[in-house]
Amino acid sequence: ATLPRCGEGAGFATHGAAVGARQSSRNASRVFRQILQLSSQRKFDEIKKANQAAVKKLVEDQFSSSSEDDDEDAEVKQGKILAKTFTIYTSQTDGDASELERTRQYMNEAFQSGAMTCLICIASVKRNQAVWSCCGCFCIFHLVCIQKWAKDSLFLVSSPLTDDNFGKKDYPWPCPKCRFEYKRSETPSRYYCYCGKVENPTVDPWLVPHSCGQICEREFKPSCGHKCLLLCHPGPCPPCPKMVTTTCHCKKAKPVPRRCSAKEWSCHLPCGRTLLCGQHTCENSCHAGDCQPCPRVSKQRCICGRQTAERLCASPQWQCDQVCGKHLPCGNHTCEQVCHAGPCGDCPRSGKRSCPCEKSKFTLPCTEDVPTCGDSCDKVLECGIHKCSQRCHRGPCEICRQEVEKQCRCGKHTKRMPCHKPYLCETKCTKIRDCQKHQCRRKCCSGNCPPCDQVCGRTLGCRNHKCPSGCHRGSCNPCPETVDVKCNCGKTVIKVPCGRERTIKPPKCKQLCSRPPTCHHPTQEKHYCHFGRCPPCRQSCQKTLTCGHLCPVSCHDEAFVKQTGLHQSAGPWEQPSEPAFIQTALPCPPCEQTNRRNPLPCHSANPYSCKRFCGRLLDCQNHTCVKECHHVTKSNSNADGKKAGPECSQCEEECTKPRPSGCPHRCVLPCHPGDCPSCLQMLKIKCHCKLSILYIECFN
Repeated sequence: ATLPRCGEGAGFATHGAAVGARQSSRNASRVFRQILQLSSQRKFDEIKKANQAAVKKLVEDQFSSSSEDDDEDAEVKQGKILAKTFTIYTSQTDGDASELERTRQYMNEAFQSGAMTCLICIASVKRNQAVWSCCGCFCIFHLVCIQKWAKDSLFLVSSPLTDDNFGKKDYPWPCPKCRFEYKRSETPSRYYCYCGKVENPTVDPWLVPHSCGQICEREFKPSCGHKCLLLCHPGPCPPCPKMVTTTCHCKKAKPVPRRCSAKEWSCHLPCGRTLLCGQHTCENSCHAGDCQPCPRVSKQRCICGRQTAERLCASPQWQCDQVCGKHLPCGNHTCEQVCHAGPCGDCPRSGKRSCPCEKSKFTLPCTEDVPTCGDSCDKVLECGIHKCSQRCHRGPCEICRQEVEKQCRCGKHTKRMPCHKPYLCETKCTKIRDCQKHQCRRKCCSGNCPPCDQVCGRTLGCRNHKCPSGCHRGSCNPCPETVDVKCNCGKTVIKVPCGRERTIKPPKCKQLCSRPPTCHHPTQEKHYCHFGRCPPCRQSCQKTLTCGHLCPVSCHDEAFVKQTGLHQSAGPWEQPSEPAFIQTALPCPPCEQTNRRNPLPCHSANPYSCKRFCGRLLDCQNHTCVKECHHVTKSNSNADGKKAGPECSQCEEECTKPRPSGCPHRCVLPCHPGDCPSCLQMLKIKCHCKLSILYIECFN
């Protein structure tokens, strides 16, 4: 083997270190990329969850309450849902829905904003909240609220008992509204639909809130063997719509087909059943249940047979007020019983009789009284401890007069006093009563303090009334009062629990608004009853304009105009306030009507230029105005409309009229009316020989 030369080992080591460094760098970059990918994935998952939560919340808010279903589309949608719910029932009744009014009212409240209110927390019941419905009054509560109510009620009922007795008896808890009692085992723990088939029903905008959409199938009350045909619904089930064949109450009429809910009927014939008196028959028309007592009157003897009186046939036995007076078998005494039937019996003084203390018995004739035995009485006195120390005696025993060491009722003091006297000390009880607020303060209390006799007086959840119950622990009962929420005219009314009148929306009223118009029109547009100001009048103004036409625009007697420049800011630090609007009447706009003669709007239909030459005869009487068609002020001189006015152009031409024969000159005047004046220019005339020149006037 050959050894490496000097320097080769170091080269190999350096190369290996470089390769290892590059490999480590790649591993580090790979790990860093993985960390970035994990971080990015984590952020993506967090954003995805946040978006899903936001979408879920949006959906819940959209269907949580019916407060936004105030338009006509919502009413149409509600009508479709109700029709779908009642379809199976109305198919059995040939379209008759008169028996569904009560159920319809509960369903309308389920749709109406704020109508379903939890009486425990005085808050609206929303679509997406877990609820519980009472089977007695069908009132709806939040599931959490009714669970807390049941727990508090059971605690208050069982608190006076010892811990040993707690849980041994199934104490009931009441409904907050109707006080219908439920067992402890009936405390709701899960959220079910109205019919109880589906747990946690989904929120469906095309179903009644908290309904599963399936057929109810609850048994009718009173039970008839049939089940409810409506879709899962709030409130009581309607009467049974099934058809059954049944006869009348007296069974005389033939069986006829009738609705199961009204299968008991009367044929209105006389009943004819024998009454309890056994002599007469019932003369009432066919009826349900037992016949009434016989109303006839007859002469009847008393029990002892001594007296006769007219009495109702329904009560044949009666007792007079005379003592019997018959002789008893002993022959010494008479019967002292008041009018009675049967034998009088033996003499009460016959046979063995006891002495007053009942220790000795004697057999004596009934004419003799039983003597005292002479022994001590020994009957227990009223104190229940000591016995009577007198000898056998007639009449009641005396009161106990023995002196004993008595302990007061609260057990804090003792005193020697007669046994028959009660001992109550003056110490007042300091225990807290069951209300956990007030002391007992009763003198010499035995420890079983009575319930607090003070009035609770706490303000109820409605914020309008105070609790009238006795002072108690726990939450007060819900306010039992209801408040009428009316529309503006007062003809449409809904009842809501007390305290909800401040947050509930007024009901929609279908009556027309009866307020007088606030504009110049004699009547206002028809619109429904409402609160606040009436909507702006949209009728045509129809006021007569100055041109004689009627104003065609919408009524503008109550227009809102922005006010500007009313408030001067104190400086640049003051924020500019929003412009205020005032309501004022605006003037009618200019008339925009046109006619065949004038294509311009009526408000601008003044004389206008036709763009042709004026053509009026100027003052020169020779030329016409060459200006474009223009306005001319009328005067007496141009009343006929042919002569020029001051606005027409002025003639600046030279006179062009022909001169008389022999005058070679022009008229020196500008263009003028009438004849030209005589020519006054000088003419230069030569003689025949052309030597002399003469200057003369033209005169032509």
